[in-house]
Amino acid sequence: METSIYLIVGLGNPGEQYARTRHNVGFMALERLGKSLSARWVFERTFCANVATVRHQERKVLLCNPQTYMNLSGKSVASIVNYYHLKLENLLVVSDDADLPLGSIRMRPSGGTGGHHGLESIEQALGTQNYARLRIGIGRQSDAQREITDYVLSAFSPQELKILDLVLERAVKQINSWLLDGIEKAMNQYNGQVECPQ
Repeated sequence: METSIYLIVGLGNPGEQYARTRHNVGFMALERLGKSLSARWVFERTFCANVATVRHQERKVLLCNPQTYMNLSGKSVASIVNYYHLKLENLLVVSDDADLPLGSIRMRPSGGTGGHHGLESIEQALGTQNYARLRIGIGRQSDAQREITDYVLSAFSPQELKILDLVLERAVKQINSWLLDGIEKAMNQYNGQVECPQ
């Protein structure tokens, strides 16, 4: 029996120059998840997004990496939500978070944007903060430094990539748990810091 459609969105910027930057960890998480589910990505002009449709046990799941640039992510998300008449409780957005240290992930059922322009765009387009989000920590250079554009658009160091690899594996497990067990169990089991390599 067909159940509700789920939508998982990764946030990032299109283009090779942004591919491995901190701001693109949402894209990276979705690509890792898609690989585990043998996803076939296609560019959907209607949504201005790279989209893959996968089966997750009995669930139909849409994976989406908007290609609008971060600040206009809401345009893609809202167009898919409206097209498929999706329930917002079936939406999960994966983004970077400079206020969380590298190595940590935090899923929440709703919340503010924390100044993240992609989340701001989605909130504006959907008219609500009531959708689940998975934040992947990228840290920041200084707590006092609020202007971090250059930092979030910078690449990870080799040591940071080792940590990121573990984080992305944990993020995929948490997304799978969200799909199968619901958000409470996914939060309780996976929110927190990964054990970093020495």
